[in-house]
This record gives sequence, C-alpha cells and structure tokens, in this order.
Amino acid sequence: MLAGQNYVCGRALGTVAFLALRLGRPLFLEGEPGTGKTEIARALASGLGRRLIRLQCYEGLDAASAVCEWNFAAQMIAIRTAEAAGAADRSALEAELFDERFLIERPLLQAMRPQAGGPPVLLIDELDRTDEPFEAFLLEALGDFQVTVPELGTIRAAEPPIVILTSNRTREVHDALKRRCLYHWVDYPDFARELEILQARAPEAAETLSREVVAFVQKLRAEDLFKKPGVSETIDWAKCLLALDVIALSPDVIADTIGALLKYQDDIQRLEGSEARRLLDAVRDELATA
Repeated sequence: MLAGQNYVCGRALGTVAFLALRLGRPLFLEGEPGTGKTEIARALASGLGRRLIRLQCYEGLDAASAVCEWNFAAQMIAIRTAEAAGAADRSALEAELFDERFLIERPLLQAMRPQAGGPPVLLIDELDRTDEPFEAFLLEALGDFQVTVPELGTIRAAEPPIVILTSNRTREVHDALKRRCLYHWVDYPDFARELEILQARAPEAAETLSREVVAFVQKLRAEDLFKKPGVSETIDWAKCLLALDVIALSPDVIADTIGALLKYQDDIQRLEGSEARRLLDAVRDELATA
C-alpha cells in the first residue's frame, strides 16, 4: 500500500506501521529531519482513504491551542445582538454563547470527531519541540482517546484515530509517552533504497543522473556537516537539476545548486573550491567500480 503511494520503505518500517494499524497503537517515529517520518502519515492517509489531521508542534504549545478555542469575536457579536433585542435571561445567553457553533476546533478535537470514511490519521509532528507539560497532556488524550472542554464536558472518540508521532530528537521525549507507542528509528536509507525513492519521486530523471545524485548525497553525509541533507533534500536537488536540464553533475552545477542540499553557510563553504570536485571524483570512481 505504501509503495502504491510512492512511499518506499524497508521491511522493518512497513511491519511496525502494519502493527500500529492492526493493534490500534500510536506509532512513534524518531530520526533525523528529512528521512520521511512526516511523509508516511500522508501516505497512510492517502492509501487508506482517510482524512489527515496534522498538529504541528512548537515551543509553548498548550492543550487549549491543540484542542479548541472559543470564537471570541462571534460571541461578542451574539452578546451585542442579544442586548439590542432586549434579551434578559442571562443563563440562557451564557448557554447559547458556549454552544458548539462558537467553537473553533483544533487538531486534537477534530481527530476525536467521527469522519467520513473512517477514523482519521492524526499526525503529531515534531513532538520534541514542545515541553513536558504538553507531553503529560498527550498521555491522557492518547491513553483514552478523549479530550475535555470545560464548558462542554468530555468528548471521546467513537473510533480512535490512527496516531503518528514524530520527533527529530532535539530533546528526549519522556519514556511514559514512548511506552504507549510502537517505536521505530527512521535512519538515512542506503544507496539502493534512496535510489529507489528518487526514481519513485522524480521518475523523469535519467538513470545516470539519479545514481550520481544519490551517490553524491550519500558521500556528503559522511562529511563533518552541521546539518546533513535528508532524503527530501535529495529529491529537491534532483528536481532542481532537472529544471536546469542538467544531464550530469559537475563542480559548477554543484556550486550553483548546493542551496537545495545544504541550508547552513558553514556547510556550503566546506564545498567551495576543490572540495566539490574531490567528492564528485570519488563518487564517479565508486560508481565505475560498482
């Protein structure tokens, strides 16, 4: 199914994804940025015909921002309208103001609602960007698949969503949360798998160019870089080369397009001068003897 969505993965990742679906357990994916952790949630949602709901984590994210908010502007308009109409029943007005039509649902509450086609795929992306209080909140939300809105009460999912959590490991996520999930470390792929991924995502690239691109990126990851390029950067670089009608790598082409691969100036400076030529020569020697 994943291959049908152009998502190429190894047997281990395919197996743990299958078990997460079969057992109804959250799937916790950890690894370097750009290795396909987020993309598997999109592939699962597309392959299963389910809605994808994404909660993008960030520093300072709290339960209210992840669950729901009240539409304050709409509530104020309702108050002004009631006052103009001479409404005097305060209790009735309060009950009306906290009706669900004034509720702005955020990802966690959306995921608890029934969805056409079946339970959605809930992607909690880059969990390591949040703090421990939010992790503690997730323990309850994902343990019972329910959230509490003080004005409305507890809302429980009739059918639990398919939950994918990702982390770039900028900090350690608490063991209590990991224990409730199936875990998999998503590593950089080897040459053969990355070539297969590139051929699936950029099929218009010639075989020779694809092999050079993948081999060069693999060689680059062995260098002492601040941020190593992920698979997503490999695909972006190949598409940049295709847009320039490049048929083979050269030091000049690498220098002109290196911003698609590397995102820090210190890393880019390492490839200036003869360094790019040295790496390219090493790549061609390895491909020639492969």
